[in-house]
Parts: sequence; structure tokens; C-alpha cells
Amino acid sequence: MKRSMSLQPIFLFADSQLLFWRDGGQLFIERIVTRGQLKAAYIGASNGDNPDFYAIFVSAMEGAGVFDCRMIPSVISEADMAFLNDADIVLLAGGDVEAGWRVFLNNGLSEHIVRRYSEGALLIGISAGAVQLGLGGLAADGSLIETFKLVPYIIGAHEESDNWKTTMALLRLAGPGKTALGLPFGGGAIYHPDQTVEALRKPLVRLSL
Repeated sequence: MKRSMSLQPIFLFADSQLLFWRDGGQLFIERIVTRGQLKAAYIGASNGDNPDFYAIFVSAMEGAGVFDCRMIPSVISEADMAFLNDADIVLLAGGDVEAGWRVFLNNGLSEHIVRRYSEGALLIGISAGAVQLGLGGLAADGSLIETFKLVPYIIGAHEESDNWKTTMALLRLAGPGKTALGLPFGGGAIYHPDQTVEALRKPLVRLSL
């Protein structure tokens, strides 16, 4: 197990575009990846461990000079857990928020991901993964699923064409005093350890009741 380190920023992407976005001629992901010989873990439970989406992740990491990548599947082996425990970057993939969260509860990743963050791993959430890093997601029965809560906001992803309908429903379920951050398609946010929020590529949408 890694010794405790200072917390890293949490990166919230509406979709995978920011993995390949060039800001001023430089890949944005290269600014995140600042050291060599890094290990990057991909958690694809929300999309059923689809290898096509994992291939996108590998391509993005290789573009930033990170070649030691591994998919951590829904059924985790000892070798998978050993890799996760050494991973410098942990990415939560997009897909179905509820389906992914149920897997995390069943295989223990609901606790291990929080632990790895506290130990200094850098977290990236894409779409459903970004939602899961926030306060909660919407279940199929219309109830609130409480998720990692590492980012103290309800997170909505690429819902602008639907007027943030799901995000607003989550706000109503979450109770008074909560705020939502909407990540427009192609955009994202950085949640810094000092609790400040930085928009990426596009302005964020802040929602409250």
C-alpha cells in the first residue's frame, strides 16, 4: 500500500473529448501527467467493461506517454487489485451510473477508490464516472443513489439539450442547500483540493433550487 500523500485534483469530463483536447498546441492530458513511468487504471464497470472504450483510454494515455495501463474488470483478481494499489491515475468510465455503482458496491471498489484517492491517486471521471464522483446519481426507479461524494456537488454531464432534466431531478432529491455542476458536451471541470472549481474548455452550468 502506498503511503499517504497530498490529495490530487479530481478531473470531471462530460465525455472523452478532453482526453484528446489540445490547449495551446499541447495535449491537455499531458498537463495532468507530469511524471514518467506512471501506471493508469481504467474502471469500465459502468459500460460493462467494453473493450472498445478501454482502447480509447489506452490511446489517450499513450499519447501522453503513459504505457502501463490495465483495465480493472468488474470481477477483480489479485493481480488487478495489486495494479490498482500502484496506479497513479484511476479513470472511471462512462455508461450507466446505477449499473456501475452496483458493481462498485459488490466488488468493493466503492471503498478502494476512495482509499486510493486518499493515498494520492489522481481520479478522472468521464460522464457517468464524473457523476459517480459527485454526490449521487439517479436510479431507474427515480430514487437517489448516493455515490462517492468526493466532489461536493451533484454532477450532470452533456445534458444541455434536455435542459439538465436529470440533474434537476437529482437536486430535488438531494435536499436543500445542494448545488449542481453541469458539464456541457466537450467540456469538464477540475475540483481542486482547496475546494475550488475550474472550468475546462467550456463554461460550467451551475444549478440550484
